[in-house]
Amino acid sequence: MSKQEVVLISLTINSTICNTMEPWWAWQFTLVTMATLHLSPCRGIEFISDTVINNVVADPRTGRLYVGAVNALYQLSPNMVVEHRIETGPKKDNRQCTPPVTDACEEAVDTDNHNKLLLVHGGKDVLVVCGSVYRGICSLRNLSNVEQLLYFSDTKGEKSYVASAEESVSVVGVMSYFTKDRDNLTVFLVGKGYGSHDSTKLISTRILQDYGDWVVFDSIIEASAVQANPFVLRYLHDFRFAFKDGDFVYFLFSRTLGVQDTKNFTFVSRMCEDDQGYYSYTELQLNCSSSNNKYNKAQAAYVAAPGEALAKNLTDSGQYGSVSATDKVLFVILTSDEDPSNSAMCMYPLRSINRRLVEIIGACYSYNGLINKKAAVYSPYSSKSEELCSNNQKDMAERYRCGAEFLPSPLASKAEFALTAEPTLVRRSPMVAVAVAVEMGHAVAFVGTAAGEVLKVHLASQSEVYGRTLGEVSASKVNKNLLLDSSLQHLYITTEKKITKVPVQACHLKTDCHSCVATKDPYCGWCVLEGRCTRKQECSRSSEENTWLWAPDQKCVQIVAFDPPNLSCKTTQQVDISIPSLPRLMPSDSLQCAFNTFVTDAVMATDGQGRVTCSLPHPAAIPPTPKQQDYVSVPVKILVNNRIEVTKGEYKFYNCAATVRKHQNTPCIACVTSQWGCQWNADDHVCSDSDDAVFRPHVVRPQQSDSCPQFESPEPLLIPVGFEIPIGFQGRNLDIYMDKTFSIGTELMKNTEKEVVQEERSKFKFHGYKFSYDKQQEVNVSFHIKDQDTERKIDSTLTVVLYNCSVGREDCSLCKHADTKYQCVWCAASRTCVYRELCPSQQQQQQQCPDPEISDIIPRYGPLNGRISITIKGSNMGIKKEDIKKITVAGVGCVHQQDRYSVSTSVVCEIGPARKVPPFDITPESNNSGAVEIEVEGGRRGKSKVFFTYRDPKPSTVEPSKGPAAGGTVITISGKDLDTATKDDIAVMIAGVPCEVLSFGTNITCKTGRYRGQKVPSDKLSVTVKYGRNTTKDVPASYQYSENPKITDYHPKASFVCGGRRIIVVGNGFDLIQKATLKVQPSSDEFSADDTPTEFVQSALSKNDTVLMFDSPPANSSDSTSLQTFLQLDNVIEKLNDFKYHPDPTFNQLNKNVITETSIIIVTGRGFSKAMTAKEAEAFVGDAPCLVNILQDDKLILDAPSSQPRPSSKRQRRDTTNDLLELVVKFGHGKWPVGKVYYARKDDIPLAIIIPAVIVPMLLFIAVSVYCYRRKSQQAEREYEKVKHQLENLEESVRDRCKKEFTDLMIEMEDHTSDLGEGRIPFLDYKNYTDRNFFLHSKDGANDPMITGRIQIPEVRRAQALNQFSNLLNSKTFLINFIRTCESRPDFNPRSRGYFASLLTVALHGKLEYYTDIMRTLLLQMMDEHVQNKNPKLMLRRSETVVERMLCNWMSICLYQFLRDTAGEPLYKLFKALKHQVEKGPVDAKLKKAKYTLNDTGLLGDDVEYVVLTLQVLVHGEGPDVTPVKVLNCDTITQVKEKIIDQVYRNLPYSQRPKVENVALEWRPGSTGQILSDLDLTSQKEGRWKRLNTLAHYNVRDNATLVLSRVLHTQSFHQHQDNHEEKNALLEDDNTYHLVRPADEIDEVKSKRGSMKDKAMTKAITEIYLTRLLSVKGTLQQFVDDFFRSVLCSGSVVPPAVKYFFDFLDEQALRHDNVDEETLHIWKTNSLPLRYWVNILRNPHFIFDVHVTEVVDASLLVIAQTFMDACTKTEHKLTRESPSNKLLYAKEISTYKKMVDDYYKGIRQMVSVSDQDMNTHLAEVSRQHTDKLNTQAALLQLYQFASKYFDVIIQSLDDDPAAQNKQLTLRLQQVAAALENKSTEL
Repeated sequence: MSKQEVVLISLTINSTICNTMEPWWAWQFTLVTMATLHLSPCRGIEFISDTVINNVVADPRTGRLYVGAVNALYQLSPNMVVEHRIETGPKKDNRQCTPPVTDACEEAVDTDNHNKLLLVHGGKDVLVVCGSVYRGICSLRNLSNVEQLLYFSDTKGEKSYVASAEESVSVVGVMSYFTKDRDNLTVFLVGKGYGSHDSTKLISTRILQDYGDWVVFDSIIEASAVQANPFVLRYLHDFRFAFKDGDFVYFLFSRTLGVQDTKNFTFVSRMCEDDQGYYSYTELQLNCSSSNNKYNKAQAAYVAAPGEALAKNLTDSGQYGSVSATDKVLFVILTSDEDPSNSAMCMYPLRSINRRLVEIIGACYSYNGLINKKAAVYSPYSSKSEELCSNNQKDMAERYRCGAEFLPSPLASKAEFALTAEPTLVRRSPMVAVAVAVEMGHAVAFVGTAAGEVLKVHLASQSEVYGRTLGEVSASKVNKNLLLDSSLQHLYITTEKKITKVPVQACHLKTDCHSCVATKDPYCGWCVLEGRCTRKQECSRSSEENTWLWAPDQKCVQIVAFDPPNLSCKTTQQVDISIPSLPRLMPSDSLQCAFNTFVTDAVMATDGQGRVTCSLPHPAAIPPTPKQQDYVSVPVKILVNNRIEVTKGEYKFYNCAATVRKHQNTPCIACVTSQWGCQWNADDHVCSDSDDAVFRPHVVRPQQSDSCPQFESPEPLLIPVGFEIPIGFQGRNLDIYMDKTFSIGTELMKNTEKEVVQEERSKFKFHGYKFSYDKQQEVNVSFHIKDQDTERKIDSTLTVVLYNCSVGREDCSLCKHADTKYQCVWCAASRTCVYRELCPSQQQQQQQCPDPEISDIIPRYGPLNGRISITIKGSNMGIKKEDIKKITVAGVGCVHQQDRYSVSTSVVCEIGPARKVPPFDITPESNNSGAVEIEVEGGRRGKSKVFFTYRDPKPSTVEPSKGPAAGGTVITISGKDLDTATKDDIAVMIAGVPCEVLSFGTNITCKTGRYRGQKVPSDKLSVTVKYGRNTTKDVPASYQYSENPKITDYHPKASFVCGGRRIIVVGNGFDLIQKATLKVQPSSDEFSADDTPTEFVQSALSKNDTVLMFDSPPANSSDSTSLQTFLQLDNVIEKLNDFKYHPDPTFNQLNKNVITETSIIIVTGRGFSKAMTAKEAEAFVGDAPCLVNILQDDKLILDAPSSQPRPSSKRQRRDTTNDLLELVVKFGHGKWPVGKVYYARKDDIPLAIIIPAVIVPMLLFIAVSVYCYRRKSQQAEREYEKVKHQLENLEESVRDRCKKEFTDLMIEMEDHTSDLGEGRIPFLDYKNYTDRNFFLHSKDGANDPMITGRIQIPEVRRAQALNQFSNLLNSKTFLINFIRTCESRPDFNPRSRGYFASLLTVALHGKLEYYTDIMRTLLLQMMDEHVQNKNPKLMLRRSETVVERMLCNWMSICLYQFLRDTAGEPLYKLFKALKHQVEKGPVDAKLKKAKYTLNDTGLLGDDVEYVVLTLQVLVHGEGPDVTPVKVLNCDTITQVKEKIIDQVYRNLPYSQRPKVENVALEWRPGSTGQILSDLDLTSQKEGRWKRLNTLAHYNVRDNATLVLSRVLHTQSFHQHQDNHEEKNALLEDDNTYHLVRPADEIDEVKSKRGSMKDKAMTKAITEIYLTRLLSVKGTLQQFVDDFFRSVLCSGSVVPPAVKYFFDFLDEQALRHDNVDEETLHIWKTNSLPLRYWVNILRNPHFIFDVHVTEVVDASLLVIAQTFMDACTKTEHKLTRESPSNKLLYAKEISTYKKMVDDYYKGIRQMVSVSDQDMNTHLAEVSRQHTDKLNTQAALLQLYQFASKYFDVIIQSLDDDPAAQNKQLTLRLQQVAAALENKSTEL
């Protein structure tokens, strides 16, 4: 049950209970029920849909919501209660089906109905609902009850297709009106993108009533200019918003600028509301960001008034002119194509948009489209290149606000004149929705994000997000329909399946003024006198000053000052409190002050200064003073009417007695210097409140610290430890302590005190103390002094410094280095540094320190070349850096580095290179080792016991040897003595790129840096290790930088924040990576104060070169939407933009806790499918896993374990009485206990009962059934097996043969097809194509003057007459008369008619639209004749009339480009494959029969033996390269030449290759060459028959070399023969044969004597060869299918001409009653497949520059016949006597027939091609190709017909009134006179 249904039920129950029960019971029940609904004000009221919500609209009159979802439509009350619901899907539909969809449409399946458009028409109480099924047809429903359908019709055809059938195409609409004949009609305007099966109209006006010829939803304005081009997807629109303002309608959308440019740009288009032809339609580009228009794609928009504050900001910015608070502003959310995760909001005042549009329109109407001499306008949906704009009167834009038919339209601004705004808000996450409201003059934007939250933005000069709306953040993105209710109090937020109603403000959640004002929410201010955060209108006295406070203008009511500012805790009086911003009180209001719990009435001064007087609490009521503090702060509250807190503060009550707590050594000074003005009574030794009335001699007044009795000025200030030194000091103001004795002490004296001796009146001293202290060199010691009699402390400021000489001075040098004021000496006896007096004798106080001692050397090894730093550790190494006189290391001088000297303990020097000293045969390594010596001031020397060694490090290997160019690879360098010097001394470089040293020892590891070069080098790079400044070592092994690893994909692309989901990353180059990690970190957010976000990291679980495997890291973040995921592969960091983190799912408690044997467990909740699948999810009952069968977003279905498992925890196991098991669901790392389950107890039924009762009878029944069935079927099976065996043998042999042949063919054709593109296919150009199609059938064939071009055009005067004749032909009246007259003549035979039609096609090629019109007219006349004669099926069967030939030529013209783009390649491949297969076996050159063919009459019956030879052919005069050519040894010489020419000149079209008769073939087997020819003196003779020479005749072997040479003129084969008689003998009758000799008379007589048995055998042997037909067919099947598919597939590309002509036939069939579906099928077949495709298939040379041999032609005839059979409706009944050709493709014919039917059906369901679209297409063809054709020659040839039938034509024109009106007779006579005596030379 849905939540909204629960609401309804609960409310109904409540009302019932209230009427029947006691009131208090009713109220209790109501409260409990409402509590269970969770409808708290913080979360808002929710509506949840079962399916995805597409659109939401509100009725402004009633506040109702209408929700269009997938397959459902809801009507909700303003409080989200479902009033009505209707299912709208799924429906039986398919995009291929034309509505109404019936069972006849086989493709129809259950299809989801996505809501595409919802519009409220309140005036007529109608809701317009458009869905995606049935091509986007709409319906009308009752606004009060959407279940009531007011109108729906799916029989009105294409004109009723409003929306889009495609889910991704956006649709927007707006209600409007339209005037027609003084009637005001209700319409709605629709803007939609282009879908492949939609109407092509981008913007259409749809009527809501039947009117005249218009039906409901009819598109009533045919403005073809504003629509998508159906042939080229030039503009991809994405409509986002539509609205009205004033008299205009606006559409906001983004689109591309053209075919090449894929970047989107945002436009707003505008037109007048009652525009009768979209004449005012103008587009204005909107830019968001002036720098680079970064935010270019509109996502959502809203129109609202800006309010006073934002209007002022917009005006002050200077970008928009003057903007008032009531003007409308278009607020647009845009995203960036460059980075879709970034988004911005821009604002465009409508006044600015209109102003710029008027500039654009005015520029086009009046200034040739120029603004400031720059082109500012273009026509967006036209390819016209001519001038669009004009130079009319200057005020045209004002006079024609809504355009006009004679004015240019549609218009669009060029990019330079776009309206640009700066983003007012930029986010690093996608914003997807916006709504704007005004509160207190301030504009507030509610912005929906892709993460499912709605942000609140205060729009100002610096707009800022100040909060989020209340409610649970959904993980799905916010729908662009973000609605405010009619009161503007609530916001309806729509996400994927949920609508939430939330208040626009949550002021009540702020409980104090500061938190209320700090949000800067324009809705919320602090209502001072009510003490709550409210909207201004909710604050009762908000009009009065200072009663409603709102930031940033105002601050909370604050206490500015107290008078007196503080008081003693021992006094009581009144205090004045200054509160300047205190509101004025009414007489009825009371004012109170509350000091802690003490409340007293307050009095407010009447001077308006905000001064309040309060009584202070009694001292007893004041809290005690805290420790370590001399005052207590008491909270003060100012209350109105005893309950409302206006403001608060703190009042300090001080305690003078407590001032001495913090400074007990100086009580008097602390007392009188305190901030409270206390006084010190020396007699009583107390600090008290200041009292001017007290005049006693020993009272010290405030701030008179000099008058305090005190001891000061100790001498000396330095005291050594361990030695008593007397300390003297001064006393002052001690009169009161005359004759008193004092004691002195401090903490370091360990609770002992010494007596103070008074030397003079004011001078005192004590004898000192042996202090002990060794924690640091110095410490301050403060002394206190007491009166021995009273133990009271008298102020003492005595502080001295205690020091210890030995701390930090462990040797003599350090001791001597101490400051002389300490008097430290090095005592030889104790070997310590002490105070001078502590070393007893002068001898023991050493004047000179001992010799230096060296304890260590760092490092102990150095390179031979030196130049590294050595650190010498020890003691007594000088007092200052100048004391170091000399350092040697292993006998080599070492330069002292004075800046690194540490007194006595450390000396650093740089060593030089090692010495080479005799004996020279000892290696330097063993020779250069020695101690370190140091000499200091006074000639003292020290020598180390450890030795330093020079040695030569030898690095040898690098591992690994390669890594990515980004670096980050840790390499290890191994070798000998690498730990020479220190880590700081070495540097590793790879070809100049530093490698960061990580560790140093016997091996060196370092991390490679990023390679900085432009291109990653393929060579290996040298690795060098540098020791110090003078030693560089090349590592013999090298290192190679490789391309960085590349990530191609990863899946899945989502995870819950609990992590643990297995992520697979696919790419390459991962083997080079050492460390792969998945990192997640939050992006910075304005609500988060954390500047250093936490990073969550997970290392790869496994990896190979192409796959990485991770578990998604747990991301402990409250905001999952802000998380960004990165993949770090060493130094390569790749951001995974598409990877999303979702909040963890929520689980409901289990409803059903009992598990039976067969039961499933259903777990409910929310958000399961966001980042989990059933395969990945895990569940456990106790310790046993459950299978997760189904996982939906709100539901999990689990299979429970069949037997009861054990509990998962040990505690549960111990508790044997508890049968409850915990059910745990595990998603990745997340585990959720969802409840306890238990297994139902069952009574065990014994197996002994189950088996006989159920299983045994079942088995018996099955056994009997099987036995009966087997017996019956065995006999038939045996018979079948025999026949099957025979068939299988034959089938297997044919199959194997086909497979082998096909494989061979594909391998051998690879060269022909691998690079086959348009450039490699020898297409004829347009002229040759049309010449061959139009005129090759003529009586002269290839010699026709229209093909050869040998025709004389007359002189200029006659050429002008030809132009006049052309003008005559352009008169429809003349041309129809001309054609009818010619066709009526008996000598105008079919050949003449076809020739006439072709001439007419060329002559009118410049006006193909006119030509099409003539053709349509003639076709309609012919159609009427056939239908009236009751033989419509015969129409278009032959080409015996002019119009039939015209249609054939029209198809040829219109399908030329389709052939080149689509069908040409499969046809050419079929032709090449067929030719290749035919020539693979023997072909009889005389009989024209082949071993491999599809035609049984052309099958070579005899089994000819042959061998395949490969010849090496050298072309004379074309270099030394030879071409291998495969031939057969049974080929004639002419056949060999043809194959050689085919191979050698394969890249040339046939017409450019040398002809066979123009080349000679020479074979050079030895020193002499031999010319090869078909016949020569060596030819074999058999009786009167002579055999053509073959390669076998000449005994040419495999790999023989032949020379091909061209001859200058055609030479006969006997050119080299000298004997004239021999020549004559060769020229006898042509009794030659090639492979099979025809039977002559003698043979025939012999054969007649043969037996009947021989004849039967001969027939059988011939028919055995018929299996070759099957073999060839099987080999070529793929090529035949590909060609048929390319021609008969409506799913991809259908030429517009085909759709146009088929629609024309459909229309005419509907016009005539006796034209059935079969007749229509015949018409279509006769007009396209039989008229054009069969012709092209039979004659590939009509489209390609190729030569078709007779043998290939015979096979093409079979394929063409198959194509013809497939296009006929009649069933072909095949028998054993049917021709082999028919039997060959009998099996495929049914498939091909279905292809034809589907093709015709698919074309019928396509979007129509209008006359205008077709004319545009034809005009483009005319423009491209007419100048290539010889139209003058065609006109001259046509005139021959006019001249031949001149008198009859004149008579026909005279009889036609229309011709008389146009004086056509006279014009023809003038042409005849001009062309008299013309001559034509062929």
